[in-house]
Amino acid sequence: MKKLLITRALPDSVLAAARARFDVTLRTETAGLSVAEAAAALRDYDAVLPTLGDGFTAEAFTGDIRCGVLANFGVGYNHIDVAAARAAGVAVSNTPDAVTDATADIGLTLILSACRRAGEGERLVRAGLWTGWQPTQMLGTHVTGKTVGIIGMGRIGQAVARRCLYGFDMPVLYFNRSPKMVDMPARQVDSLHDLMAQADIIVVTVPGGGANTGLIDAAALAAMKPTGIFVNIARGDVVDEDALIAALQKGQIAGAGLDVFAKEPFVPEALRALENVVILPHLGTAALEVREAMGQMALDNIIAWDEGRALPQAV
Repeated sequence: MKKLLITRALPDSVLAAARARFDVTLRTETAGLSVAEAAAALRDYDAVLPTLGDGFTAEAFTGDIRCGVLANFGVGYNHIDVAAARAAGVAVSNTPDAVTDATADIGLTLILSACRRAGEGERLVRAGLWTGWQPTQMLGTHVTGKTVGIIGMGRIGQAVARRCLYGFDMPVLYFNRSPKMVDMPARQVDSLHDLMAQADIIVVTVPGGGANTGLIDAAALAAMKPTGIFVNIARGDVVDEDALIAALQKGQIAGAGLDVFAKEPFVPEALRALENVVILPHLGTAALEVREAMGQMALDNIIAWDEGRALPQAV
């Protein structure tokens, strides 16, 4: 029976399925593997089921490697150096389809919450400071009919676009590094800055890491309308967090909705202090049935590797 390391607690149904097939070690720590721990895992286990925050950098793929597969729990895998894994003979997979709708739903949650100042309003009520309905109180941004700009028109980007277009009659613009045809009325914009300037609401859905690190910088944010709303459901490293904080503090943009941060779980005090930001603790896929589907998909990739088959979701 092959030895499998699962780096974080998963739903019970996934653990039961894994234990029925493999000799499972389950870490109880909530923090990700350090680079040294990742290197030890590659040395000591036949397979690893990792997730966000585990340090499978290039430095981890040194010395003796026993592991044959890293079946990542999650669509994003910027915590894994795929080139180093490939060079070491370690296959890598992710869980793309299982996360699409849930992540897009969180995107809409953040759009609505940031535009309509829902977080600020709830804090007002909870603090006992609400004095009653007033015609000019807590005026936010009307969402229906506004232009949404999607950065990264992959599965999640398209799912967000459909919700905006068909649910809220929002014209859709999108920026993608390569030409992308989509099956809905939407217009591709040639440059990132043009998209930032034209859209009322920006939603980031690109993969993290690599060339996308710091993609949304001070210049990109400066291109936005002063009434613009910025939403990130991608990865925190896609955004220059200091530049975003500065833009929000100065009122350069109207608000933001964030589910991800540059150094999770650390969220800067300056960001937490801002009233015009809705911040969530990386809830993108946080629904039981979604996490079960993700876990089973990761496990299916490990089983495929164990049986000598191609990984269904290889990256």
